Amino acid sequence: MPLVIPEVNDGDKNEWLTKLAGKTITEGTSDVTSFAKKDLPKSHRIVKPGDMMTMDYRPERLNVHLDDKGTVHDVNFG
Repeated sequence: MPLVIPEVNDGDKNEWLTKLAGKTITEGTSDVTSFAKKDLPKSHRIVKPGDMMTMDYRPERLNVHLDDKGTVHDVNFG
């Protein structure tokens, strides 16, 4: 049986994936091809290919997965 957490659901993942997919994460401002890191939720982490991650589960934390070119290809909470 899957773990169900009311505050975090697939709708939230899909919303963030729609906002971020195909964009780069920048320190500056958001535009058509980039998304400002300051506009991400307070609890987030950027995951690049080959990065090591802690295994602690935080349901409110947004994990932003980048590809080799630095563009967002997936997101998840945890």
